Amino acid sequence: MTAEVVGSGLLLVLVGLAAGFVNTLAGGGSLLTLPALMLVGLPADVANGTNRLAILAQSSAGVSAFHRAGKLPTAAIGPMLLPTSAGTLIGALVASQVPADVLETVLLGTLTAMAVVLAVAPRAATAAPDETPHTLRERPLGALGLFVAGLYGGFIQAGVGFVLLWVLGGLLRFDLVRGNALKSVCTVVFGSLSLAVFVAAGQVAWVPAVALAVGNTAGALLSVRFAIEAPGAIRWVVLAAVLVAVAAAWLR
Repeated sequence: MTAEVVGSGLLLVLVGLAAGFVNTLAGGGSLLTLPALMLVGLPADVANGTNRLAILAQSSAGVSAFHRAGKLPTAAIGPMLLPTSAGTLIGALVASQVPADVLETVLLGTLTAMAVVLAVAPRAATAAPDETPHTLRERPLGALGLFVAGLYGGFIQAGVGFVLLWVLGGLLRFDLVRGNALKSVCTVVFGSLSLAVFVAAGQVAWVPAVALAVGNTAGALLSVRFAIEAPGAIRWVVLAAVLVAVAAAWLR
């Protein structure tokens, strides 16, 4: 094993640690991991597929931790699975067939767009802790939102946490902590279905995927307690991380 391989693996673990922390707080961790995967030499399409193992591992750890803390609204999970799964499968199938140069342009454009959204509308997905959430039957637009989030998450993943929080908080009115818990459930769906599609397409590099997954999982476990105890600080952490990711992606 060469020093370059060891260095790349260590970089991915460290980036994964930060990404898992940020992803579980609100979203946007893939805005860090995708540029890192491309930086170590993966083309954009393989980076997109490789990232999915880390997402699955991190989200599974986050769901477990939120559940143990009593912050996971389990009754809301079942109705969300169908629209989220349908969108994810379609998005991942499309992404697996898109040429790498086209996908890279979409990825970098997404980084910039999400930074702008965070800067100008940081409270778009925030519901008050004492609000009563809506069911999908009460607010059918939420089902459409989850389908669109699944479509986007299956296609790119980067920044999908913000889309999910807008649906879960802005439309269905879950508070930030419980919205994050449900968001982790949705990203387990994204990770499982899209990983299968990318594996079938031969677009997963397993050694970088495992290194990244180790870091993402550790970051997710560290962040759940912070998400519960300091929700007001979440947006500032995410905005700073996205701005750094945007600069790194455009200047690399």
